[in-house]
Amino acid sequence: MQQQKRQPELVEGNLPVFVFPTELIFYADDQSTHKQVLTLYNPYEFALKFKVLCTTPNKYAVVDASGAVKPQCCVDIVIRHRDVRASHYGVIDKFRLQVSEQSQRKALGRKEIIATLLPSAKEQQQKEEEEKRIKEHLTESVFFDQTLCQPGKNRTASSGPSLLTVFLGVVCIAALMLPTLGEVESLVPLYLHLSVNQKLVAAYVLGLITMVILRT
Repeated sequence: MQQQKRQPELVEGNLPVFVFPTELIFYADDQSTHKQVLTLYNPYEFALKFKVLCTTPNKYAVVDASGAVKPQCCVDIVIRHRDVRASHYGVIDKFRLQVSEQSQRKALGRKEIIATLLPSAKEQQQKEEEEKRIKEHLTESVFFDQTLCQPGKNRTASSGPSLLTVFLGVVCIAALMLPTLGEVESLVPLYLHLSVNQKLVAAYVLGLITMVILRT
């Protein structure tokens, strides 16, 4: 009953594979790194078969290259580098971990793990620290460049109020000086009479313009 329910979900090649780590780094000067461990997790409610493949099988020895994982369990896969030489430094090899259901042959999921041989752990650490220092230096340089450029921009912008600001201020002052609707004794034409709300808007805008001018 359970197998019939989950069978439609088990599409070939689409089952997520959970393995850690996803990258193996071997150091030639550190023999303790010549043996690495991959841990395959099975979070599903059915058992899985697994098989480990490699692009360069002559360089590695895989202990238990195939086997099974019980439901909601994990298994360790030991990988040894057996061909440590300078000509292999920096070469990226790939392992492929394929999983399938125990009752089937088709691969339900697969995961690739890259493996690299480096000459020295200390050299790699120094290289990473140097790259980190370079990034920090570049970040600081960009920050100081921006800081030095900003005052000049501010001085240019703050040299005085723009013509548009002055023009708007004059318009608002003129609007406030015009008569209000309802005033009979006025020499100004009726179409130039403003309502109270219009004058309130002009006063508000004039206040904003005054603040801008005072800040500059």
